Amino acid sequence: QVQLVESGGGLAQAGGSLRLSCAASGRTFSRYSMGWFRQAPGKEREFVAFISWSEGSIYANSVRGRFAISRDNAKSTVYLQMNSLKPEDTAVYYCASYGGRNTIYSASNFDYWGQGTQVTVSS
Repeated sequence: QVQLVESGGGLAQAGGSLRLSCAASGRTFSRYSMGWFRQAPGKEREFVAFISWSEGSIYANSVRGRFAISRDNAKSTVYLQMNSLKPEDTAVYYCASYGGRNTIYSASNFDYWGQGTQVTVSS
């Protein structure tokens, strides 16, 4: 049984920083690519960042240059460092394990999900 547990969300001021963590268990973490998505109230879940098993990374245009995704295979953990936060970054953030087929930008291609962690950015 694969489990993903996010932590690190909270309240930040605009311009501030937060670091999210996602601890994985249940399979060999180093073999799998991982992603972060977010969902704001009334909106669809959207792609934020992706890191492959070989540590290549891809970002949504809205966060490129401000967010950084990384992984620590020894700890089975993926991180999302969020800098220069904006009020529009407010959302529930989810980590997910990539299923290995088709586009990484669609949530439907990720097979396991965490419970989400709330990030609120005040202006």
